[in-house]
Amino acid sequence: MADPHSTIDSLYRSDWGKIVATLIRVTGDFDVAEEAAQEAFAAASIQWRTDLPDSPRAWIIQTARHKAIDLIRRRALGEQKVKTYAASGLLRTFEEPPEEPSTIPDDRLRLIFTCCHPALAQEEQVALTLRMLGGLETDEIARAFLVPVSTMAQRIVRAKHKIRNAGIPYFQPDTDDVPARLDAVLKVIYLIFNEGYAATRGQSLVRTDLCSEAIRLGRLVRALPAPDASTETTALLALMLLHDARRAARVDEAGDIVLLEEQDRGKWDHAQIAEALPLVEEALAKAIGPLALQAAIAAEHCRAGRSEETDWPRILRHYDLLQRLEPSPIVALNRAVAVAMVQGIPAALELIDALAAGGELDDYHLLHAARADLSRRIGAKAEAARGYTRALELATHESERRFLERRLRELDSAQSQGGL
Repeated sequence: MADPHSTIDSLYRSDWGKIVATLIRVTGDFDVAEEAAQEAFAAASIQWRTDLPDSPRAWIIQTARHKAIDLIRRRALGEQKVKTYAASGLLRTFEEPPEEPSTIPDDRLRLIFTCCHPALAQEEQVALTLRMLGGLETDEIARAFLVPVSTMAQRIVRAKHKIRNAGIPYFQPDTDDVPARLDAVLKVIYLIFNEGYAATRGQSLVRTDLCSEAIRLGRLVRALPAPDASTETTALLALMLLHDARRAARVDEAGDIVLLEEQDRGKWDHAQIAEALPLVEEALAKAIGPLALQAAIAAEHCRAGRSEETDWPRILRHYDLLQRLEPSPIVALNRAVAVAMVQGIPAALELIDALAAGGELDDYHLLHAARADLSRRIGAKAEAARGYTRALELATHESERRFLERRLRELDSAQSQGGL
């Protein structure tokens, strides 16, 4: 019999968003949908120990529907409310609910557009969608926003309360509603991809399920017949394709991180790169936005047959413009790395030190790792050790922690040899 724990984990990763989106469409209640899905997975972890169903996904959705009805009854929403849900199909045996005519062709994409309602602040829109659609834990979402976990938890609760108190329905946006919500939708999709590209926790650095889902949603958004839709949709799809194309080379056989400059570029998905590069040019030709610039930077890395062939001056020019269009500490940190490659490490360390003094990235492990790496390259071993140690204190993913521990061991070894 298949391992029930791995089956449940795989199903949660691949189908959480679809299950919750389906339940929201049927019940119209975000809290009921999320809690019912959680209870269904909890029930599976107990019942599947001895009897794994023939169709695990169907079992989860059927159980979640029954859990939803139980929740509705326990909350005493009224007999008429229960009858309404029963008539909608929630109580039927498992089958996919009928699709409603809509310009948004997918339950999960409709859920994103619903969560990105103008009545919610954009930070609330994005946080709520990541929780409901991606099934991300609060700390994973907090990391994406560089805020404390408690702040993010309050943000998600506040968004749910607004939806309930304002009576915001699970809504099928008209074509004319799409542009006003598009920026938030793109941000959500990219954050889902980023969590897949560099997972917050776990043994595997890459969550292929989230990367694939984000790319699928990106393709759907780009295909929407929305007037005046931002060309950033094209840029986002190109950006995700380019990053994802390097997936196979990002870790070695032991699951340890391989830096970009050391990756075997023969393992990159060159067909995917070939698909993405024209999209980058298309986006840059129409409008130069933040995502288009990020895609252009990724394209420069993917065009280089060898690390030393990378056009760093062009990458730095892209970062200069990106910093003007969308200034942020993360952009500034990435730009500093490009500065190191063009103007030298001392200039880059000055920029990173200024960022560190600002305090916004104090709990961001990659700031300390970047400063440590640059310090190591110029022989400042003590400063490098402090940076790697601080980064190790903050890193949450096992592969990142192993990489930082290896760097510290290498420094210790070099110092010991130097003292002989």
